[in-house]
Amino acid sequence: MKKKLPQLTYQKATLNNAQAIHELVNSFAQRNRMLPRSLNEIYELIRDFYICLDKNKVVAVCSLHIVWEDLAEIRSAAVSKKYQKLGIGKKLIHYCLNEARSLGVVKVFALTYHPEYFKQLGFEDIDKNDLPHKIWGDCLKCPKFPGCEEVAVIIRLDA
Repeated sequence: MKKKLPQLTYQKATLNNAQAIHELVNSFAQRNRMLPRSLNEIYELIRDFYICLDKNKVVAVCSLHIVWEDLAEIRSAAVSKKYQKLGIGKKLIHYCLNEARSLGVVKVFALTYHPEYFKQLGFEDIDKNDLPHKIWGDCLKCPKFPGCEEVAVIIRLDA
């Protein structure tokens, strides 16, 4: 018997979603699964975020952060435990990749503890040292720096 899927809505985040995004992202950060984000940072970067809603509740997030003229980063991809394994994270990443294409970005990377997940979407391993120094700003905030175990993955987008 198949599990009945909830009625989900996908959309760009608004300021009204900032607190819920903050709580979801930081619940993963507390378990050392991603970098924490301050509420101020969420507000400043709210336009980067896509969300998945079950009714009016934020159940998943993912953001696309532009780094340079041809490079962007997938950040803060998180799906509430109850909603995992339903394809929600992959769908949010696809929204981010489509936005990157529409902006003319040709390469999108992610720093992740789950590279196999991203490889299912066409990402490939890359040496972190091949990424611009600008990305290390977030790493400096991480309690695991410089002993980070995250893997860098990248995808080259069609023009």
